[in-house]
Order: sequence, then C-alpha cells, then structure tokens
Amino acid sequence: MSRIGNLSVCCWAIVFSLFMVAESVAQDKSAAPNVSPEKQKLYDLFEKKLTNVQFKGNFTVLGREQKGDLPKETYTIKSVKKLAEGEYWLFTARVQYGGKDITVPMSLQVQWADTTPIITLTNANIPGLGTFSSRVVIYKNKYAGTWSHGEVGGHLFGTIEPVPAESEEEDE
Repeated sequence: MSRIGNLSVCCWAIVFSLFMVAESVAQDKSAAPNVSPEKQKLYDLFEKKLTNVQFKGNFTVLGREQKGDLPKETYTIKSVKKLAEGEYWLFTARVQYGGKDITVPMSLQVQWADTTPIITLTNANIPGLGTFSSRVVIYKNKYAGTWSHGEVGGHLFGTIEPVPAESEEEDE
C-alpha cells in the first residue's frame, strides 16, 4: 500500500502507542463524581457495547482518486472504561500493524450529542510524524467519522461487530 493509503491505520497505531501511559492514570469508577441515573445508564451501555468488539470498515483519503474497492480497516477494542476526570475514557485496544501485535490503553475524550457518543482526538502531536485528529460517531452498531494527519485526511466508516471467538482464544 502507498504511504498515504496506510495513514489511517498508521494514525491509529501511533496514537494507541502514544497513550500507553493512560492506564496509569485510570481511576476506579467509584472515584467518579456523581452523575445522573440517565447518564450513568448511557455510560454503562457504552462500556458494554464497546467491549470485545471490532470496528470493521473502510476509509478514504480526500483528494485521491479512488479506483476499485476502498481500503479496509479493522480496530479491535478489548474494553472501554470511564475515567474519573471529565469525559475521558480508557480504551484498551489490540493493535496489529507492521508485523506487531500489541494491546495498548489510551485515554480518549468522548463527547455526547444527546445519547450519541462521539470519540474525539484533537491535534495530538506525534514527534517526527505530525499532528493527528479524528471525530468518530457511534450509532446503532455503526461508526462514521473523519480523520486527519497534518494536511492529509479523509473519512472512515463501518460496522461494530463482536470479536470473533477464534480471536478471543488467540488472546488468552
């Protein structure tokens, strides 16, 4: 694949690595400030729906003529937990990229449009590689959003599916 074609996958892999330290700042939910029962229900559902799932879909690169099928992407999310501070969540994700297979935690902000979660990453500076941003909307087992790496960016979209049983067994 071309360098630009790999940017979406590369962006996520690099961002996952950057936030490996996030696990050390994760705090128990009991330390979180009181939230309304309605919001707690949303939080619990979000955690449940994004545990042991794969985001499987496609991405585009703006300004690039697309010939044939769109490039594919897959992200495996092992778990999602609400952090005590603000609207930050600890995502633990399995990253398979460039011959590496690692599981890394990362702290990401989740904003809410009524009952719809939007995963956000804003201007995360990756030394030597540039700045990365994304907005990913989650709705009814689907995701869609935008991504950028410096001046290059595009769209991403797909479905959220349970991790296949054979993948779970490989992890153990």
